[in-house]
Amino acid sequence: MMKKLLVLLLFLFMGANGAIPNMNLLGNITWNFDVHTNPFEECPWHFTGAHEMGPPFDFIVVGSGAAGAVIANRLSENPNWNVLLLEVGETPTQIADIPLLLNYFQFTDYNWGYLMEDQPNMCLGLTDRRMSWPRGKVLGGTSVINFMIHIRGNRLDYDRWAQNGNPGWSYDEVLPYFKKSEDFLVRIQDPDYHSKGGYLGAQDVSLRLESSNAFIKAMQEFGYKYVDYNGKEQMGVSYVQATNRNSKRASAYNAFLVPILRRPNLKIYTKARVTKILIDEATKSAYGVSFIKNQKNFIARASKEVIISAGALNSPQLLMLSGIGPRTHLEELGVAVLQDLPVGQKLYDHLAFLGLVFTANSTITFQYENVNQLSTMLEYILFGRGYLTSLSTIEALGIVKTNVSDDPDPTYPDIELIFTTGSFHTDKGEIYRKTFRISDETYNKVWKPLEGREAFGIFPMLYHPRSYGHIKLKSKNPYHWPRFYGNYFTDPDNFDVKTFTAGIRLAQEIIKMPAFQKYDAKIWDVKLPGCEEFVFNTDEYWECALRHLAATVHHQVSTCKMGPPTDPEAVVNHELKVYNINNLRVADTSIIPFPISAHTNVPAFMIGEKAADIIKQAWGMT
Repeated sequence: MMKKLLVLLLFLFMGANGAIPNMNLLGNITWNFDVHTNPFEECPWHFTGAHEMGPPFDFIVVGSGAAGAVIANRLSENPNWNVLLLEVGETPTQIADIPLLLNYFQFTDYNWGYLMEDQPNMCLGLTDRRMSWPRGKVLGGTSVINFMIHIRGNRLDYDRWAQNGNPGWSYDEVLPYFKKSEDFLVRIQDPDYHSKGGYLGAQDVSLRLESSNAFIKAMQEFGYKYVDYNGKEQMGVSYVQATNRNSKRASAYNAFLVPILRRPNLKIYTKARVTKILIDEATKSAYGVSFIKNQKNFIARASKEVIISAGALNSPQLLMLSGIGPRTHLEELGVAVLQDLPVGQKLYDHLAFLGLVFTANSTITFQYENVNQLSTMLEYILFGRGYLTSLSTIEALGIVKTNVSDDPDPTYPDIELIFTTGSFHTDKGEIYRKTFRISDETYNKVWKPLEGREAFGIFPMLYHPRSYGHIKLKSKNPYHWPRFYGNYFTDPDNFDVKTFTAGIRLAQEIIKMPAFQKYDAKIWDVKLPGCEEFVFNTDEYWECALRHLAATVHHQVSTCKMGPPTDPEAVVNHELKVYNINNLRVADTSIIPFPISAHTNVPAFMIGEKAADIIKQAWGMT
């Protein structure tokens, strides 16, 4: 079905734009639906010689995701500054802009395909007990393959960020940067918190099925207000706001790079794997990078700064490969240590619980058979409406504070309820469940009996986990994937599990509201394989279920943590400068000091905007 859908969409899409269909738009994609392997594991990385790129650039930006693309855009606004942007991936196809297809592109070369290391008593319902950690390897980074949920976070996230010794990062100080990026067209909004005309589109999703309408009404019946969660108040309920423009994905590539591709002072190199930051050992000053392209080794020099925006997983990898990281770990691998810093030593992440499913007695959910209809495709191509605008069935969010929260501020949430108008049975297990690596055994027991039936899901997502993991290098070979350790549910008081359980119980209370009961909505109480010994809906059952079916929603942070000089965990300061290394900054979600009440895509754009201004001011451009 997938090939038929993609090829037909390609012809329709290109035809509607007055162009001859270009089949190479699909031909450059490698699809792999079963295996997460590193095709370069045995790749030689010592290439003879080094090709100098000529005169130095003023700035070199490594990584073209949300932050890196913004920085490259804003710095190249100065026609006197020459900027080099390096990306290991390729240019994305336009088909990746269709929201509903987001799951498919996580099975292409656009995704690094990373897997978390095996963790005891975790991922028990996933294939090989390994959790997928998707990360973008494409021009535009993870913003090309993510779920497009547009959410900034809570005011307190940023106020506490600043209070922890990071001046300039309070909510009032970062709000202008959120607004600077935006072209915000969401219908129900708090206008003082938004702007129009920016590069980054944000809008409503046109598809609103009756099940999501019921969720909105039920949350209100329970006592929550309808809010603009990117406005004055975050806690409450809302239809999802999407990082889209005209019902197409607004990736970092589309938003910030496509409009400036002809700037003569901006060079963008794709399929360029940066292997090392070049640092003068005597002065501890970064002066360039080495990278491999077309199996040749190149050296690019920067007269002003090198900015690392490779993301929360690859920025720490590159720093460590360059000799910046934990001394003991680097020495074990034979990496010469230039600066002993806690790179990769702390990693926070957002988990969501995938196993909360409800049935209904009416046709109120996502009907997958409609997706492949010609009328559906024409509705999208001609009017930007219909099933293809769906963010993989996510239509609404509830942002709540559970009864177990110990945070003293009543406006600070601890759980997000992600409402999906379908579940993993909706596409008969073809793609959606494979995104999360749900095993055949688990799917066949829980979801296969639901095929052809009306069912929807609520994914509780934990905003502020106390458990944290870390990253290590596998070796000093830059082609080797790092080792990722999630260490989920390891906090000593088991508070993360308790908060999740409170979120699960709150979701069940929402389902009891009249808006859902008119459809006889009820929880699907089939026990997960491996949890049969526990009584369904007890705390013990839900902890077992969480250890089987909690999975990342791709929000890793803190691997290059921002903090003051007195913070032993800090890698960069409030100006994003790497401690004790001159002319080197890190600017992406790796610097976020703790998990925030957000999906990290939009904060990454903000970080890019603020970083660009910090850099401009440092070099006399106001």
